[in-house]
Amino acid sequence: MSDSPLSYGAAGVDLDAAQRHTANIAPLLHGGALGFAAALPLPPMRDGMLVACTDGVGTKLLLARELGRIDGLGQDLVGMCVNDLVCCGARPMGFLDYLAVGRLDTDEAALLVASIAQACAESGLVLLGGETAEMPGLYAPGHFDLAGFACGVVERDAVLGPERVGVGDIVVGVNSSGIHSNGFSLVRALVADGALAADADLLLAPTRLYAKDVAQLQQAEVPLHAIAHITGGGLPENLPRVMPTGLRPVLHVDSWQPGAAIDAVLASGRVSSDEAWRTFNMGLGLCVIAPQESVARIVQLVEGAQVIGFVEAGDAGVRFV
Repeated sequence: MSDSPLSYGAAGVDLDAAQRHTANIAPLLHGGALGFAAALPLPPMRDGMLVACTDGVGTKLLLARELGRIDGLGQDLVGMCVNDLVCCGARPMGFLDYLAVGRLDTDEAALLVASIAQACAESGLVLLGGETAEMPGLYAPGHFDLAGFACGVVERDAVLGPERVGVGDIVVGVNSSGIHSNGFSLVRALVADGALAADADLLLAPTRLYAKDVAQLQQAEVPLHAIAHITGGGLPENLPRVMPTGLRPVLHVDSWQPGAAIDAVLASGRVSSDEAWRTFNMGLGLCVIAPQESVARIVQLVEGAQVIGFVEAGDAGVRFV
């Protein structure tokens, strides 16, 4: 044991880098600074509710690091949060991010925050701030994790969900941009085994942001009943979350195309169809449940929207035909 003085820097935390990073990203933040927090004015509402959600990017981070393509991860982070947020009909308001690293690379961190800020702007979110934590020993050098928190508002009588869904409602699927941010532990295993080509453009396409699509439908006053964000667990797990007891969705599996990334996974021959359906979004990142009279407008206003099924009485789950 040495008696020589120790510093935070010698322990692995670079305070100077942290200060540079804070200065670099300051122009990207738009919240009202309060010293240790940020403020965001709420719009006038009759009976408003605050809605909040949190999520991360998961092991897609590791594949992005391995393939040298991290610039889309900020959009993945915002997408995983805001796509959940709008499912209840909420108007996106504010976003916070959390970046944890083993050793802070200010250029890399600035790239990540810039991509978060851009995705926030595209989704109607204000990037209020966040936290960057340098934790040597917990994260290996070169490794990092991203998490996010989004909040929004909705009038109580405008909340979308299972209580609005009825027999005969139509299920409209909206195309994904690819695998999005779920199932990457399986994707990474396929790449590591050589069963799937390490194609960054194909596998790392950023998560599609659906906030503008939902806002466009709301502004056009298209009646909607429920929205499901298709994430981990795929259609079989996520669609039933917006179904009331005694009702289930019926999906026509030949009514849409899974897309090139899912096709590549299936073409590897290492993943069964059943496993793919319960792991990936299968080409649909969002499903909108609406009355028949809304369908034409949804398909017209939302790019990549198509009728994929309907709602019937039945046991819990999804019936595929």
